[in-house]
Amino acid sequence: MPSKLDPPLKHAERPRFGTAGTLLKLVAIAASVVLVSGASVAAIAVTSIANQVTANSIDISGGQSQPHVGAFVGGFNVLIVGTDNDASQGDAFGERDATLNDVNILLHISADQKSGVVVSLPRDLIVDHPKCADPGTGEVFDATYNQALNTGYERGGLACITSTVANLTGLEIPYAGLISFNGVIEMTNAVGGVPICLNEPITDTDSGLDLPAGTTVVKGADALAFLRTRHGVGDGSDLARISSQQQYLSSLVRTLKSANTLTDVTKLYGLAQAAASNIKLSTSLASLDSMVSLALALKDVDLNQLVFVQYPGTTNDPDYPGKVVPTTSVADELFAKIKADEPFTLDANATGPGSSIVDGGTATPTPGATDGSTDGATPAPDASGSPPPSPSDAGASPGTTPPSTAPAVIDGVTGQTAAQQTCANAFGD
Repeated sequence: MPSKLDPPLKHAERPRFGTAGTLLKLVAIAASVVLVSGASVAAIAVTSIANQVTANSIDISGGQSQPHVGAFVGGFNVLIVGTDNDASQGDAFGERDATLNDVNILLHISADQKSGVVVSLPRDLIVDHPKCADPGTGEVFDATYNQALNTGYERGGLACITSTVANLTGLEIPYAGLISFNGVIEMTNAVGGVPICLNEPITDTDSGLDLPAGTTVVKGADALAFLRTRHGVGDGSDLARISSQQQYLSSLVRTLKSANTLTDVTKLYGLAQAAASNIKLSTSLASLDSMVSLALALKDVDLNQLVFVQYPGTTNDPDYPGKVVPTTSVADELFAKIKADEPFTLDANATGPGSSIVDGGTATPTPGATDGSTDGATPAPDASGSPPPSPSDAGASPGTTPPSTAPAVIDGVTGQTAAQQTCANAFGD
């Protein structure tokens, strides 16, 4: 936690970027290209893609040997980082004097590979950055304390961000990936667009977003604008924007798992090309066998069992105005359950200020219910396992009320499952 003796930190406001669904797209794409495409065409395509992926890979291990995904059975963690600056994109998205890791999303897959948790870490989260070295230049950076998470990229790139998040969460993170603005545009175009919902029309001149109320399939610049908009959604904060990003990512996962996407060879190859050209993977992921193994591990994760959450924090600390100070007690509870693959669930109104659940969407258990019910709705599966058992499963006698077996609600954690359909709230709603 930040010391009260440390002065507030100020960082210039810059346009920001926000998505990490790229990983889920990439792994599904790579596997599908190998398994679906015709043999001769696939051989050429896969070789080209594999060469690009390898050439763009980044070492995050500090020179230590790390196993590929296919080398073990069980759970694993992957960090996806989105940067707000890329030399190849020029000034198309505004001038920047630094490259910041403005999106940091950690994917945890459970040991039985049937559930997962995706944690969005706010870019302005105040954290300690451990000592690290830039693997490209060899430059060593001393540890720093109580600084925003998005300053990590300049301290040594993807490797240093990965070590910072591992230090913060207590999780081992052997796999990571990096993407920037152009990558979001190309990946969204390749998938054919992603449906997003707005409760009200939103116009935001800062991000360029101008969309009507209702559901719109966004791609390219519109998708990027939706992911970048902050002043257009919720309370205008970066935390509200994370809610919108989670809506986008859950819709993206549903799109990728739909028959139309996973059986369309043209889309799959386009996705693979876009991924290879715009994503930089850690060397531990930068091989086709690793990507296919990861895809096979992810394919059986049910949408109800893939949960998107925000790292718990508050913006009300007067010593750090405009920043997010970790709520340590809640974060400790959350990551203890993630690390142990223990089931948990979210409050029924836990989507955050940026979005709200669509009527008829997947219900979440009502806090305090003693019989595992959700006021007449179908009980929601927990965050890392199975649906609450029925009375017959629990061995209850007819006419009796079984003891509560619903997973614990973690108060103070916001988010949604991949199965839940949400709509973005316009600024001020």
